[in-house]
Amino acid sequence: MFAYNLDHVALAVHDLDAAIDDYRRLFGGEPLHREVIEEQGVEEAMIAVGGSFVQLLRPLSEDTPVGRFLATRGEGLHHIALAVADIEGALEHLVRQGARLVDREPRIGGRGARIAFVHPRAFAGTLVELVESHS
Repeated sequence: MFAYNLDHVALAVHDLDAAIDDYRRLFGGEPLHREVIEEQGVEEAMIAVGGSFVQLLRPLSEDTPVGRFLATRGEGLHHIALAVADIEGALEHLVRQGARLVDREPRIGGRGARIAFVHPRAFAGTLVELVESHS
């Protein structure tokens, strides 16, 4: 069995600067990391909360996965991300358990981390991202 820890909770937003300002005003957090990830069509900001993060995601265009999410569902929870030490092993475990995957192979995501997504149909209608931890 694999040990999973919460890496982040991702929220899709229309305006990243406004969302950062709102978060700062309401909860007092500051982004520790901000970057554009062209391959995923998003700009992200990571705000530390305890031992994990809140990730704010702004689509770079309407025809990206996050852009389509916003068009159909509006702003809000996009996915949860679980940290794993061995992403290939975690993916193999999920396949053995019959989980439907979005990514069968890891790819590079924010902060240069190796990531893979598990389809929402695998668990309670929630998109789950695996993030290979750096520790």
